[in-house]
Amino acid sequence: MRTYTRTRTSRTTRIALAAVTASALALTAAACSSDSKKNDSKGSSPSASASASASGSAGGLQLPDLHGQKLEVAAVWTGPEQQNFQRVLDEFDKRTGAKSTYVPTGDSQSTFLGTKIAGGAPPDVAFLAQNGVLHQFADKGWLKPLGAPAQAQLTANFSPGWQQLGAWKGKQYGVYAKVSNKSLIWYNAKAFENAGATEPKTWADFLKTAETVYESGTAPVSVGGADGWTLTDWFENIYLSQAGPAKYDALAQHKIKWTDPSVTQALTTLGQLFTKQNLLAGGTKGALAADFPKSVTQVFTGSNPAAMVYEADFVSAFVSANTKAKVGTDAKVFPFPAVGSGKPPVVSGGDVAVALKDSPGAQALLTFIASTDAARIWAQGGGYVSPNKSLDFSAYPDDVQRSIAQALIASGDDFRFDMSDQAPAAFGGTKGEGEWKDLQDFLAKPQDVKGAQAALESDAAKAYGN
Repeated sequence: MRTYTRTRTSRTTRIALAAVTASALALTAAACSSDSKKNDSKGSSPSASASASASGSAGGLQLPDLHGQKLEVAAVWTGPEQQNFQRVLDEFDKRTGAKSTYVPTGDSQSTFLGTKIAGGAPPDVAFLAQNGVLHQFADKGWLKPLGAPAQAQLTANFSPGWQQLGAWKGKQYGVYAKVSNKSLIWYNAKAFENAGATEPKTWADFLKTAETVYESGTAPVSVGGADGWTLTDWFENIYLSQAGPAKYDALAQHKIKWTDPSVTQALTTLGQLFTKQNLLAGGTKGALAADFPKSVTQVFTGSNPAAMVYEADFVSAFVSANTKAKVGTDAKVFPFPAVGSGKPPVVSGGDVAVALKDSPGAQALLTFIASTDAARIWAQGGGYVSPNKSLDFSAYPDDVQRSIAQALIASGDDFRFDMSDQAPAAFGGTKGEGEWKDLQDFLAKPQDVKGAQAALESDAAKAYGN
């Protein structure tokens, strides 16, 4: 999903969201039974927690008194995502007396953090957008293991799979507090209605739906090609469905080359969309010029918006914050379609909180982040899904978010983690380099499948060192 560099090991990073989500992610109001709103409803409300004393005690969670201490927290989030997280930081400050400052890292996160660390001024806590960077930073001795209170919250609230993702070489370093289902396609309900279109179940039907929408006078698919990470997500979903989990794991570890026939097939399939100028909002030029926010807003604003945009569940926060569209009514969603004879793919990504300073404040914040109290506040803002199994589903603001969260928790530890987030930063997470750049070049010239594969393999070999 976003940035870094490291020496790759053979360990496969894999976890959550199984095929069970295909039906759960129909995402209709009917999918959310009243039972889903009952469990854990006795948890403290945000208003109650806000009134807790600076000792940090609320709902049984104990945090230290941190009056006079300042913390710096870094993550990639901007806009609505940053605003929602700021509510969590504000609550932490109320409970502990600390003063926390948020710093956006930009997409080249490992470079930003590496520079800060080299200069002797790392942030206290960082949310790493790539699992591979956790490994890289841990190997360099830059991360501090979780203390006992944070570990206790993690053990109580997270499944073993999510705990393992935040660990490296036998030590627990991180908390996956914010994750995403990256196998969703969002659509403008009015555009579908005007075109007489229905939600497709297969890739072939998806292309037919796009043609139907085009014939109605609406641009079918908005692609955020200016942000290379969105293109890696397109590829990963097609590849997982078409090539299967075993090939996906092998490619993620560079055990097979990007010149493999399975990659040829996936890029050719993606090219079925990218080669059709009439199916892309603004054509190829428009797709290359649109960043992620624009790719979303141009589906839900304007006199003749585009019909569909692919991306993760965090799209809902952008829709709510930047458009008048109502999620679940005007902005609807369906699972990424199955490709060929494969199953509908389910790819997950996430941000892992780690301590870069060995301080009481950093450990206290990780303890809070791993708690249900923090997850509840975060969930209410929308555009957020937590793997915290103790969080009541009623904390989510709408049926769409509740359905996504229910599917995540129900799936346990059966899913595939974002491939580019597992890769060395130089290949899978640096703006203008590696896979991001190679797939942008492919979007510009989608007929050149072999050329794209050659570029991808050359860059992967350099980054993985094999």
